[in-house]
Parts: sequence; structure tokens; C-alpha cells
Amino acid sequence: MNTEIDYKITDAEWEVMRVAWAHDRVTSKEIINVLEQKMDWKPATTKTFIGRLVKKGMLHTETEGKKYIYSVNVSESEITKRNLNEFLERMCDKEVGNTIVHLISKAPLSFKDIENLEKILERKKKDAVEEVPCSCVPGQCRCQDHHCST
Repeated sequence: MNTEIDYKITDAEWEVMRVAWAHDRVTSKEIINVLEQKMDWKPATTKTFIGRLVKKGMLHTETEGKKYIYSVNVSESEITKRNLNEFLERMCDKEVGNTIVHLISKAPLSFKDIENLEKILERKKKDAVEEVPCSCVPGQCRCQDHHCST
């Protein structure tokens, strides 16, 4: 079994994973049935994506007779957090706050979600700074610090 997991997945592979995350154990036929309705994919297309996800270590395979049974090796929460963290690490630190504000403004939130956000923001206030410093190398962003004076 592949012990190292490749967390980089395509949008199409994400669709397959969403079906797998919705079940404890799922057959390729069940995945195919769901994605035929949503994506209008042929069974061979879905099987190709399942195979790629097995190779990446995202899905575990067992056989029961002639059936292949798939289960997830990575939770939806884990891969979402990992991808979001990687995305935020790629941008200028000065832009992270604005990006989070934008995400929150667009997200459907429950009262409990808002309560949790308020608690986290209250804790974050203790370590807040007047202005977040830029973390980019010169020429990689448009921050004032890196503009050349000519």
C-alpha cells in the first residue's frame, strides 16, 4: 500500500472524493451512479479518476469477491485545511486578512459558526499588530516596502 499521500487533487478528483467522503465504504458502481447524474461522466472516466486517487493514496481499496470497495485515507476537513493553508502561504502576508474577510463575507454561516469566529478573533486580538509586515521577496508583490525608488 502507498503510505505517502499526494494531497494535490484536481477538481474532477475532488468530485470523486466528495462521494467517498459521504460513505464509510463505497463501490466504484456507487461512485459512478452519483457522478453520472452530477457530471454526466461515462463509467470509464470515473474509474480513471478513482484509479488516480488510489495511486495518490487518497483512497484505500479492498476487494470483496469481484467488487472493489473504497474508503478514504484522508478526511475532507484535513485536505480542505491543508489546501487552504498552502494557498494562504503562497500570498503576501499583508493580503491574508483581506482574503479571510472575503471568505467569511461569502460563506453561509450558522450562529454557532459566528460564535466560534468571535471567540477566535477575540483571542487573535492579543497578538494583533498595527500592520502585518510583508513577507515577500522584493519584486514579488506590490507592497510599499519593495518599490524601487528611481
